[in-house]
Parts: sequence; C-alpha cells; structure tokens
Amino acid sequence: MILSIWQHHFPEFAGQNDKVLMQLMESAVLLKLPAGQQVFYPGKACENYLLLLSGSVKAQIMSADGREVLLYHVRAGDSCVLTTSCLLGDNQYPAEGFTETEVCAFAIPAYMFHRGLEHSVFFRDFVFRSFSSRLTDVIKRMESISFETIDQKLAKALLSADSLTIHTTHHELALEMGSVREVVSRRLKRFESYGWLNLNRGNIEILDVEALKHVVDVNEV
Repeated sequence: MILSIWQHHFPEFAGQNDKVLMQLMESAVLLKLPAGQQVFYPGKACENYLLLLSGSVKAQIMSADGREVLLYHVRAGDSCVLTTSCLLGDNQYPAEGFTETEVCAFAIPAYMFHRGLEHSVFFRDFVFRSFSSRLTDVIKRMESISFETIDQKLAKALLSADSLTIHTTHHELALEMGSVREVVSRRLKRFESYGWLNLNRGNIEILDVEALKHVVDVNEV
C-alpha cells in the first residue's frame, strides 16, 4: 500500500536500489488532515519530515502589529522548509502552519530522516536540493513584502492566478501580500474603478491583464 503511493507520487524514490531509502519509505506514516487544522506552532518540537501528496499548507508568522504574514505555501510534491530546518538544526518551530485544504502527506520519523541523510546519497541530495529551492522562494517573498509597493504586490498576486476569475477573499489576498484587508479592499476598488477588475462576492474577475502587467513593470523600474 505505502510503496504503491510512493511509486505514484514520488517515483524517483521507488526507482532507487537503496536499502536505507527503502526502509525510510516503509517507515512513512500516511497522514490525512482536514482543512483549517493547525500543523505546527511556535515552540513545537519537530518530530517528522513531511512530504505533501495532495492539498496545501500555509506557513505564517505574526508581525509586531498583530498582522498575519504568509511565509510560503507547501503543496503536492513539496517538503516544508521550516520542518527541514528544524530537523537539521534540532530546533523548535519558529512559526505556525495550517492546512488550507484537506491534506494528505507522508510523515517520516525524525530518526529515519537523519539515518537517510547519513546513509543514502539519493535522499541527502533530495533533501538539500528541495531545501535550497524552497528557501530561495521564501527569501524572494520576504524581499517582495519589504520593498514592493502595494499596487505591485496586488497586481502580482492577481496575475499569479491560474485563471481570469479568482475565487478568493480580500483577507486571503491581504495575507498573501503581507498587508491588511482594509488596504487591499481599497486598492481593489480603485483597480475596479479603472476598469481593470470586476469585484463580485467571493471572486474577482480580471478584465485588463495588460494594465496589471504595466503596474508591475512600472514599479520595477
């Protein structure tokens, strides 16, 4: 059962001729969590290395003024950069994580994580490659929150959607941008007055993609 799931979601693991890696895969526990459940919190010990099979988890911190600041999302095929960092450094979590949707994940016990790092070249390369990639994403996100204008952040957030109709709330957009709902709502209303968007209950329809791209380009100059 477990092996077939590995073969489906992480075929590169199942294709290795590696005894320690096979033991690591067999030690994995399949977790199923509902949407809105807390996965970790500041001060919590890290007991497992997590690999997401489906769904989404958000990691966030609280700012000095009480705002929620999104650090990153963990999605299918990803590992959690904070979890990896805590395991490598034997530290506790410095932030909190919540499931955004129903989540299915592999939980690999900490002792097998460390054994895999020590004895499996494939697993060691996988962990550090994933950690490096995810850490780079977090740094870019923090730079964006610190230095971009509100209009640029908003335009980028809207353009990053998979379609021209975005099913989200103003609060969720604000969290994504590292801002507050009231500010985002005002900027959305202004974008709507320009004819760039159509705001509806529960969704935002993009009417002028080129105008939003221009906002990003102008603010990057």
